[in-house]
Amino acid sequence: MDLFEPGSGLQRHDNNGGILASGLFWTLPVSDRAVRVSRDRRHATLEVDDQQVIDSFQFGGAFQTPARVSFRAEWRATGPAIPQGSGNAVRPEDKRAWLGEMAPALSTARIEGEEFGFAFHSDGAARTDRGGYAQLGRERNGVFL
Repeated sequence: MDLFEPGSGLQRHDNNGGILASGLFWTLPVSDRAVRVSRDRRHATLEVDDQQVIDSFQFGGAFQTPARVSFRAEWRATGPAIPQGSGNAVRPEDKRAWLGEMAPALSTARIEGEEFGFAFHSDGAARTDRGGYAQLGRERNGVFL
């Protein structure tokens, strides 16, 4: 989760899960209970409370401090799911073997976090209908099959 200075757009905080030896970055596991998907797969929610992260203040920055974030994000499909990707048209280990069905969506999020001497929270629910873009769908990533 990145925070930028209003007006200038300079990045001031980069709350993330760190960079693993494998090179994987920005990811942390969450409990199965944190993710909920409706039966018709047209609505999804991700809710995380007090996730421990680090703030490196800029992507790949050397200075880091412990931090925590909490958030609730929701997606509601606004159109039909459309098949995408190369899927079985390429070998399974090919990076293009990605296959999915994605629907345009409306997304909202409430976010808060804190670290030593600094705290932030979203002003109401951030919404993609105010200048952003979201999709809701299902995918299979060919690289990690």
